[in-house]
Amino acid sequence: MTAVARVLLALVAAAQAEVGVWGEAGPHSFYENFPGFGRHWVAPIGPYDEHLIRDYASVEIGLAVLLACAAIWFSRRVVLIAGAAVLAATLPHFVYHLTTTDDLPSVDNALSLGGFVIEMALVAVAMAIVIRPQRSLQWHDSKPLNRADSTRSAV
Repeated sequence: MTAVARVLLALVAAAQAEVGVWGEAGPHSFYENFPGFGRHWVAPIGPYDEHLIRDYASVEIGLAVLLACAAIWFSRRVVLIAGAAVLAATLPHFVYHLTTTDDLPSVDNALSLGGFVIEMALVAVAMAIVIRPQRSLQWHDSKPLNRADSTRSAV
C-alpha cells in the first residue's frame, strides 16, 4: 500500500508541477489556453493579470515540491502534513470554482470540477493509507492478553 500512496502523491505532484511551470513560463499562454486540448478555463472567468497568474503558478510549484518530497521521504507525518497543505489550498479554490459555473460550458465545468475532486481524493487516499496501519496497530495493542501472557512479568 505504501507504493500506491507514493504513486498517488507523485501523480498529483506532476499535475501541480505541469500547471505551475506552464503558468510561470508562459502566463499569457496559460491564461488563454489552460487546460489545453481546445478548452479554455481561465480567460472566460476574468481579465488577464500576469501577477496573479504567476502567483498562482508559483504556489502550484510549491505544492508539487511538497508532494514530491512526501512521495520520496515517505513517512506518516510528512504525508499527513503535505496532504493537509494541499487540501487546505485546493478546497477553497474548488469552492470558488463552484461559484463560477456560469462562465464555462457544462462539459468544461464537469471536467474542471471533476479534476479538483480527483486531485483531492488521490491526496486523501494517500493520507488514509498512512493512517490505516496506525489504526491496525492500535487494535492489536488493545487486544486482551490470554492467560499465559498475563502471567508473564514485565522485564
